[in-house]
Amino acid sequence: MATIVRIDDKVVTTDDFVRTLKLGGQFDGLLEQLVRDRVAVLAARQQGVVVQAEEIQERADQFRRVRGLHRAADMNSYLDAIGVSLDEFEEFITDTLYQEKVLETVCDARRVDDYFKLNSPRFDAIEISHIVVDSEGKARELMAYLSDDPDSFAEMAAEHSMAETRATGGVIGRVLRGSLRSDVEAKVFNAAPGDLLGPFQSAERGCFEIFAVNRRHPATLDEDTAAEIRRLLREDWLLARAQEHIIEAR
Repeated sequence: MATIVRIDDKVVTTDDFVRTLKLGGQFDGLLEQLVRDRVAVLAARQQGVVVQAEEIQERADQFRRVRGLHRAADMNSYLDAIGVSLDEFEEFITDTLYQEKVLETVCDARRVDDYFKLNSPRFDAIEISHIVVDSEGKARELMAYLSDDPDSFAEMAAEHSMAETRATGGVIGRVLRGSLRSDVEAKVFNAAPGDLLGPFQSAERGCFEIFAVNRRHPATLDEDTAAEIRRLLREDWLLARAQEHIIEAR
């Protein structure tokens, strides 16, 4: 149980730190990220990924430049202040490079293209607006009014909606599949531009929601879609690698 900070005659230990993270709801997320990082490093080593000494030096130099640690003495003082040795620093840099290299192979351009071809409907997008009100009766009244005057949707959202989007006329913007509740998504993605949908009971208890479909965007492999596919490929790969190990949290 090491001391990490002292305040007058009181010390904060590593146990105190971990307990605070747990009670604050941050521990699980940090632990998950640590496990993911370590699993990626293990996989990289098993797959024969090579990290050159020149790459480690270049990344270490970059680390120092970003933090303004231009002299060796500055770097040593920085590491001493945070209680990290030079060997531990080099290990951190090396492991980071292993992670980056192995994940680059997981989501290279060919794999991104293949994933898109197999899953393109998943990346259909749709532009929508909504109005959130506090009763089903009011929602139905607005539905009836908007059915006769659909062009007034933004005006009605600004006047009646309880959502923060009222400031923009109810516009949510462009959303992908998986961004909405399943009952809403099924209807929204089968609707045509101009359709009015609802009312649906909102996630907020006692509220009801009306949606307007503004525009459809069939899936295209643009940079945003490619970035999301790379994220999904990394997630799937890390999950598969984690299942190859016995992982116990204590």
